[in-house]
Amino acid sequence: MRTSNGPYAIERILSAATYLTAGGVGFIWLIIAAVLRKHITPFLMYHILQSIFLSILFFLISILGELIYIILYRIPVINSIPYWLSLPLPFVFNLSIVQAFTTLVILYLAITSFMGLYSYIPWVSDIIRQNTGR
Repeated sequence: MRTSNGPYAIERILSAATYLTAGGVGFIWLIIAAVLRKHITPFLMYHILQSIFLSILFFLISILGELIYIILYRIPVINSIPYWLSLPLPFVFNLSIVQAFTTLVILYLAITSFMGLYSYIPWVSDIIRQNTGR
């Protein structure tokens, strides 16, 4: 069922699910569409590619952050910075600052895509729009 020229409900559900599964649902949907030779709408393709790109980017930033943590941990005065960034905050369900930020970003992306909107993350969304022709 389409709502006023917006994406179908299944597209909105799939786009939200692909963010919540770090691109897993979207990747499987791309494989299914390729096997069945089905067309993927620009809305769904945008969100699938953005979620996969963000997952890869998060993985690379995590590795880089771990290397920086190893270096900063050896410096006497600065070694408390990684500690404060990873300290659980009781008012945010015991998540650290970094975990709370990434959770909020994922929820923002999932909710806006479920609403049928093109969510925007600076730099990342620009790259995806250039590559999808949107």
